[in-house]
Amino acid sequence: MESRKKTLNVAGISCSGSVKPHTEFEAEVYVLAKEEGGRHTPFFKGYRPQFYIQTTDVTGEIVLQPGVEMVMPGDNTKMNVKLIVPVAIEEGLRFAVREGGHTVGAGVVTKIIA
Repeated sequence: MESRKKTLNVAGISCSGSVKPHTEFEAEVYVLAKEEGGRHTPFFKGYRPQFYIQTTDVTGEIVLQPGVEMVMPGDNTKMNVKLIVPVAIEEGLRFAVREGGHTVGAGVVTKIIA
């Protein structure tokens, strides 16, 4: 019984309906530099990496802020993310940006859009 209690505490169970699924959010993201194991090249609008949110890997499209044409490795940036499927997210939630099985960025949800 003791091991089951530990498993439930680690799993992060929440009440039904307490966290809503969303597909679009605004985030602040740090893109890892080449020396940190991140990308070697910049990315542009329409970049579609995987977003590792809690225990879910989901593809999403990055929409850069007006006036921003590209994001270089090592940059901090604000962006909008459009996920292909709804995922339970809330403001303040941290996530990883992944590409080809490697983490290339880390971010935090700052605002839910849809």
